Amino acid sequence: MTANRPQPRPEPRPGVLDLEPYVPGKSGAPGVARVFKLSANETPLGPSPKAIEAFRAVAGHLEDYPEGTARLLREAIGKQYGLDPARIICGAGSDDLLNLIGDAYLKDGDEAIYPKHGFLVYPIATLGSGATPVVAEEKDLTANVDAILAKVTDRTKVVWIANPNNPTGTYIPYDELKRLQRSLPPHVLLVVDAAYSEYVRRNDYDAGIELVATCNNVVMTRTFSKIYGLAALRVGWMYGPAHVIDVINRIRGPFNVNTPAMMAAIAAINDTAHMEMARAHNEKWLNWLTDEVRKLGLKVTPSAANFILIHFPTTKGKTAAEADDFLSSRGLILRRVSSYHLPDCLRLTVGLEEPNRLVVKALAEFMGRK
Repeated sequence: MTANRPQPRPEPRPGVLDLEPYVPGKSGAPGVARVFKLSANETPLGPSPKAIEAFRAVAGHLEDYPEGTARLLREAIGKQYGLDPARIICGAGSDDLLNLIGDAYLKDGDEAIYPKHGFLVYPIATLGSGATPVVAEEKDLTANVDAILAKVTDRTKVVWIANPNNPTGTYIPYDELKRLQRSLPPHVLLVVDAAYSEYVRRNDYDAGIELVATCNNVVMTRTFSKIYGLAALRVGWMYGPAHVIDVINRIRGPFNVNTPAMMAAIAAINDTAHMEMARAHNEKWLNWLTDEVRKLGLKVTPSAANFILIHFPTTKGKTAAEADDFLSSRGLILRRVSSYHLPDCLRLTVGLEEPNRLVVKALAEFMGRK
């Protein structure tokens, strides 16, 4: 009898087993010789050659621990944006910092609000800290300030918002972001995830720097994974009030950013010419892809980032799932976004000219099938 009885074992805190692990987009297609990965919002131009050189330059000293505060990187970021380095903290990608925020500011019984189609790390960081994620409806696939505010209760401690948002590419203008902050209780931390901010070319947009500079309850996170092309190195940063930075510094890993990553990031942020080249490439092909895909009779959500969200019919033979299979068979890998409550959509990253044209050609073939 005792042999079949479950044996005692360590159990995780309530809520952890309710988590759906984050699953990245696929990166390959079995049986296809040549693959174009357009599923992860990676820059098609790659990193700055100066960043690659800086990475290689430290290869002979891998036995040394990193400088634990990422001082040189914080100073480079501060110089680039006119910020106080003491109010900057770096992490192993911005998602590292998002999880640290959850650990520091959420506990059992708390709530954290995020827009319906927001980044999947938000509910993960919330549930992992024992709190409850609360979903706010969107309007036209865009975060809705009034809907977020309507969800605020005495238990609300954090509001997560990506601006621009992944996977929709939509954003809220600065005035709306400011209205959101102004209407939140002062004890609620507003987390502005600006991972795609470098791509935005809109006059009414602000990444959140001004809000952080003037408010006690706003932080802004950024990443080197997108326009800077350092996704493999995992480097992100956050700008926040001194009291928030102090808290996160107390719980982060003591060497949470490695030296090669730091040196590559410093070189990348200083190579403004390479970043501007990436921005120009994205602007040209983002507009081209949007126009060409719409000509095929498919809806495209207007995007301010480096990807577009394509909507497919629910008609058999024309669905997003069937389009994904069709494109994958031709080595064109897009991102399924069913986990974002968008089962009828695919997200397409802006690539180089060849894959951009191949995707449009393949979609035309797919939509033209009987």
